[in-house]
Amino acid sequence: MELRVYVVPVKDTYEKSTNLDYDGVKPCTLQVQLAPTPCSAQVLAGQFVAPKPPFRWSLRKKILIPLGTLSIIALIILAVVLICYFVFSSWDPYCPMYCSDTSVCIPHYQICNGVQDCPNGDDERYCGGFCKNRRCGSSDICVPPSQWCDGVSDCPNGEDEMSCVRLYGADSQLQVYSTLKSAWLPVCADNWTDAYGRFACQDFGYSGSSYNRSNMLMSPFSPVGYFKLNNGNWTSRFYTSVENSFSCFSGYVVSIECISCGVSYNNVTGQTVGGTNATLGDWPWQVYVQHITGILCGGSIISPKWIVTAAHCVYGYSSAPGWKVFAGTLTLPRYYDPSGYSVERIITHPGYYSVTYNNDIALMKLSNGITFGYNTQPVCLPNAGMFWTAGTLCWISGWGTTYHGAFISGTVSTSLNYAAVPLIDSNVCKYHDMYNEEITPSMICAGYLSGGVGSCQGDSGGPLVTKTNGTWWLVGDTSWGYGCARANKPGVYGNMTMFSGWIYLQMRTDD
Repeated sequence: MELRVYVVPVKDTYEKSTNLDYDGVKPCTLQVQLAPTPCSAQVLAGQFVAPKPPFRWSLRKKILIPLGTLSIIALIILAVVLICYFVFSSWDPYCPMYCSDTSVCIPHYQICNGVQDCPNGDDERYCGGFCKNRRCGSSDICVPPSQWCDGVSDCPNGEDEMSCVRLYGADSQLQVYSTLKSAWLPVCADNWTDAYGRFACQDFGYSGSSYNRSNMLMSPFSPVGYFKLNNGNWTSRFYTSVENSFSCFSGYVVSIECISCGVSYNNVTGQTVGGTNATLGDWPWQVYVQHITGILCGGSIISPKWIVTAAHCVYGYSSAPGWKVFAGTLTLPRYYDPSGYSVERIITHPGYYSVTYNNDIALMKLSNGITFGYNTQPVCLPNAGMFWTAGTLCWISGWGTTYHGAFISGTVSTSLNYAAVPLIDSNVCKYHDMYNEEITPSMICAGYLSGGVGSCQGDSGGPLVTKTNGTWWLVGDTSWGYGCARANKPGVYGNMTMFSGWIYLQMRTDD
């Protein structure tokens, strides 16, 4: 029997062990031998009590079982074992359903909700009499699809009217949810202007000043139709200012950029253990966040006022005034350096679990926005429908230690480092000699199975990015791992494709 014990050091002392997770948690392993039941005699109340002999199958007592009965029992046991194997070997306690064609995890609230989230529609099959409603947050109130995104709040906190607009794919196609069709429809470019684009971006939580531009995309015929502008009938929200249409005369649909993102002015390559020193402008979205007690983590700029970091970085330290964010620097300023940005609010993912690091993501809202320039730029959040396959080359960056164990003395890198790491298939990352079943759909693995390159202590919360069609996308945030760059122990990161919707929701509700 194996027990796993976590010894949690005081974060502000930086007393680190040589076998640490990225947040300073030390995994230890104890071997516990369960002693057999004693068979010796016992003394009770001063009297000798002879031990009871163990029960045995005895021919002398003629306890016989016919051979046919034994065969039936053996077959039943075999059937039970096989059923358990096939059920539980594919069962994932953290994911109720995977799309069969893409292996994308579908949360429970998106199964049988009337909206097709799997490309082949797996999530909407075999629903029978399942209640296809949207729950109002954590309450038991259910809202039918006909009342979603209709401009009327049926949930106490308006959850049924919040996630009604999305960007789809790498070209950021604008889509609006249709209550009439129970589907996401593209927005026709007929009569489109930048004023509408600025209006639409506000539904994602961006300010009007953050709007960048709109693009027109040629679109094949949409069998479920389009949304068209309802000219002259502007409302308080973009999604209620459009109307269903079967046709799109221009043949173009809208793509929008609410913020100019994913731009690095330098050409970077590299192989932060075993990393390369960065130069200014290489990773302009990289920030480092520091608590007044000395806790140090990384983070990523996603808008002038919003930073993505890891939930375990702020766990137990969620009071915003104690934190500072530093951007556009290669070195580590001191906490009281005037260049730091004060934090107004910290939002931790409600599903974060400190034992397993599931949903390890948090947001920091700054008191004052970052001014963008050569050294400071936001990275792009992945859109709906985007995912990256195993082998995709990504980059990690941070001020973490450059060798395992350096955190024992409280030593981190004095300059920003970066390294290239490939994504690893989650099923491979679940192998017994790697992380077994500790990997959940909210996590993604990256690194080399041979070791040598990877994230380390102090890199937590920092970006895992990749470049697609000339744009840098945030694939994950540095979360945890066993040691640093060890063989068969790659880095584990928060899976940003699972969090984009939640991030936009927080930006919208906190606007």
